[in-house]
Amino acid sequence: MEGMTVDGSHGKLIESNQEMILRFTSQISVDAVQWTQQLINCPGDLESIERRVHRAYARGADLLVAGLMAATIKEGKVLEAAEQTRREFSRPLQKGRERSVAVQLLGGMIVWAVTLYCAPKKKRFRKDDAPRVGLDITLSQFGFGKGVSPGLQSKVARQMALCPSIAFAHKELTREGIDLDIKTVKRITYQCGAGLLALRRHRIALLRSKQLKASGELSGKRVSVQIDGGRMKIRGEMKLKSTVIEPTDENGLLTGNAPGRSKSTPRRTFSADWREPKLMTIFIHDEHGKMVKKTKATIDGTLLGPDAIAEVVAMHLHRLGAAEALSVTFVADGAPWIWDRIDRIIQLAGLKDVPTYEVLDCCHAVHHISQALASLGLSVEERNPLYRHLRSQLRNGQWQQVVDDLNELQGTDKPNVALATEISYLHRHGEAGRLKYVRFKQLGLPCGSGAIESGIRRVINLRLKSNAMFWKSEHAESMLQVRSQVVPDQWDQAMSDLSEFRRTEAHDSWDWEPENMSIKIEDSPALAT
Repeated sequence: MEGMTVDGSHGKLIESNQEMILRFTSQISVDAVQWTQQLINCPGDLESIERRVHRAYARGADLLVAGLMAATIKEGKVLEAAEQTRREFSRPLQKGRERSVAVQLLGGMIVWAVTLYCAPKKKRFRKDDAPRVGLDITLSQFGFGKGVSPGLQSKVARQMALCPSIAFAHKELTREGIDLDIKTVKRITYQCGAGLLALRRHRIALLRSKQLKASGELSGKRVSVQIDGGRMKIRGEMKLKSTVIEPTDENGLLTGNAPGRSKSTPRRTFSADWREPKLMTIFIHDEHGKMVKKTKATIDGTLLGPDAIAEVVAMHLHRLGAAEALSVTFVADGAPWIWDRIDRIIQLAGLKDVPTYEVLDCCHAVHHISQALASLGLSVEERNPLYRHLRSQLRNGQWQQVVDDLNELQGTDKPNVALATEISYLHRHGEAGRLKYVRFKQLGLPCGSGAIESGIRRVINLRLKSNAMFWKSEHAESMLQVRSQVVPDQWDQAMSDLSEFRRTEAHDSWDWEPENMSIKIEDSPALAT
């Protein structure tokens, strides 16, 4: 018989909410007497007593939640919904078998749920070695993760995303009365992130099969899409550390500098390489190119490369209904890996009937003018007036005049390679129509990529990039996804979507092979043959 108990795996099942309420009030009455006497003896203990009271009421809240779940299961409708979930699940499931599962609630209390677990059906006459995951169909109706309630999962993962380190997040959770070891904190967070990544992979699969439903969030809106890359360190495989041989002379005495001996050297180490996580943001802007107040941006990121982030951008644009937007503006710096994929994004997101614009971030364009003048070796007195003049011309949309003026500064006797590179950069983006800043302002389009620059700082730099901070690639991807939901205040919607996804779709992994999104690569002669 399914139900809930707080008295061990074989304890008596809870009968009603009132049972849990009486259990809590009887305990709190005894504690209140002790707290009163302690406060009389030492009024300065109020801060510690206040925290103990809140912890006690958090336990009481868990008792009530257990009672509410038990009453819901006893009523019967949730069992009918569970059977419907079993029949409609994306993977064929066997009929359920009862088992007792320990789960932890938001206040830290462990309760036992007698629930139905449905294992995946095995294929007859065929050996399948791939691991398959079943479903606790009763707990899935409540949105449970692996051994944790949705409230606890949300609290732990969000705390991990907001705090500067795992250890700091663990201390804060302990201070709030959530008694989890640090490994459990990491497991809950990474499982939450992996679930969100699996949901993203599922949406991309639906986009490829043209089955992804579009909402009307961006319908009739001016939309800005900004893309950029950050930096973080990924740790490699652990390996034995090679010993350092101290240099000695023929008498055995040390020569030169010797390694210090104040600390024991580790026996194992790893190499760490810089990686560039790609980040994107989509938001609604007004007629002045500014983000509309009281709207929320959509942020996402990945370490899987430029093709992956381009496909993610296309998925989100389609999902949010950009096909019915007033306009879609792509703003970025001059990275070729971004602009080579814009046409494919437009095609995959279904934006062929929507006015689309490409804008090179004005600050990056102006910076290349500065680099061009710096390559000439001019003095500050000569360079500054010329820089201000060319900057004004560029902002006024006269990019061709800027290119011509810089070409006139090119010496004929000895080519200046650095100057030629900057001129080529401005000419390339000018020909592509990304430097029409006067026209962009008239249309009310953003001319700067400040939103994505801020996103790089807030999502990546403040949590994933730090001195002596090295990540495993799968953990970095998971944390990047969690941060991408917390920073733009999309967390509650993401947790709701994750619960629905886990209840209906099987997911064994989150990794996927992105499509080729680069026009240049596709049109290369090597591939054409």
